[in-house]
Amino acid sequence: MTIESTPKFTAPAAKLWATLPGDTRKQLLSNVWCGKCRHEVTISNFSGAVKAGNLLLVGVCSECRNDVAKVIEMS
Repeated sequence: MTIESTPKFTAPAAKLWATLPGDTRKQLLSNVWCGKCRHEVTISNFSGAVKAGNLLLVGVCSECRNDVAKVIEMS
């Protein structure tokens, strides 16, 4: 999955994701910490949901396929 393809999002998460500019989305997706690789990676095969008012992306590391997640604080 490329970072421009449409992932599975809940409706509220899709609304929040759509408010972010495209270049910001690319940067967020390529700046995810992988605990196994021990460095920043690109998240792939991800889905999105809203948790406590923030956008939560859950997917896998593009390098080792380990589970990764990213919380994007939405103020």
